[in-house]
Amino acid sequence: MAKVIHMRDICIGCGACAAVCPKYWEMKGDGKSHLKGAKMINPDHFELVLPNAECNGDAASSCPVTCIKVVK
Repeated sequence: MAKVIHMRDICIGCGACAAVCPKYWEMKGDGKSHLKGAKMINPDHFELVLPNAECNGDAASSCPVTCIKVVK
């Protein structure tokens, strides 16, 4: 299992996550990224549990402000 964590409050909206992992990431109208299907923990913290990380590891490593974490 892998938990993908998105700390949206520090997202700068560069779009790298959506470019490398469009299955799970998209850009929203406010200019910040969105983790598709994630559960909101609080307004700025989202989590998604998956059988494996898939391309989310690439999304995390491409993020210049490290607002994406993958915990296995």
